[in-house]
Amino acid sequence: MKNIIIVIGLLLNTVSAQAVEHLKLSTTTSTDNSGLLAVLHPVFEAKYDAKVDVIAVGTGKALKIGSNGDVDVVFVHAPTAELKYVESGDFIDRKAVMHNDFVIVGVEHDPAQINQAKTVVQALQLIAKSQENFISRGDNSGTHKKEKALWLLADIVPEGAWYIQAGQGMGAVLKIADEKQAYALTDRGTQIAYADKMSLKVVFEGDDALFNPYHVMAVNPEKHNHVNYALATKYIDFVISAEGQNIIENFKKADQQLFYPDALK
Repeated sequence: MKNIIIVIGLLLNTVSAQAVEHLKLSTTTSTDNSGLLAVLHPVFEAKYDAKVDVIAVGTGKALKIGSNGDVDVVFVHAPTAELKYVESGDFIDRKAVMHNDFVIVGVEHDPAQINQAKTVVQALQLIAKSQENFISRGDNSGTHKKEKALWLLADIVPEGAWYIQAGQGMGAVLKIADEKQAYALTDRGTQIAYADKMSLKVVFEGDDALFNPYHVMAVNPEKHNHVNYALATKYIDFVISAEGQNIIENFKKADQQLFYPDALK
């Protein structure tokens, strides 16, 4: 009898495990490193008896993974790149979710004196002129794409020993920059999340050019009929709903808000 009960229990556990739907999500390391998904996803999972499997990489890779049909939904922050995939039919149902901004971090005494700059272009020009170490993501992420666009605006081709391309995620880049006491461009969400883990401070912020919007998109089931479009739609509806947006708005670290919801404007 005891053995029968054990077998029945195992069968019930197996059925229960099979009943849980899995949603595959590709997103950026900056979103994941902030800690937001660890708060947002459990609510979604409980609501829909689902499990979100997160692949956190640079935005370029996240978009490519989605276009290959290897995930069901994509959550990134590189509007220009996103729209190319939408126009090609790889993604559908693109929705604005939230925003924050980019900042430049560095040592508090700010050797390049970029805190005196009036624009981010001037700040980058001062870093290049001083040749103080700058750590770049170098990974085709949304942050890296933004950084390259800003260097272009500054009419600078960053090169030389002072410009270090890490090829790493945002959290790893901040650790490297902290070790080398260097400058780095980061989204504010990750900066706040890592503020108590590093000595670097925000030394430039506030330029409109540093605006950082996040969007969510479903992988087009007409291109990849194996994707879980129904669950992807539920996920999109959830993150832009009043419930999801409220979680985003109230997600804070050290009493600082990391993201600002955009869907209910």
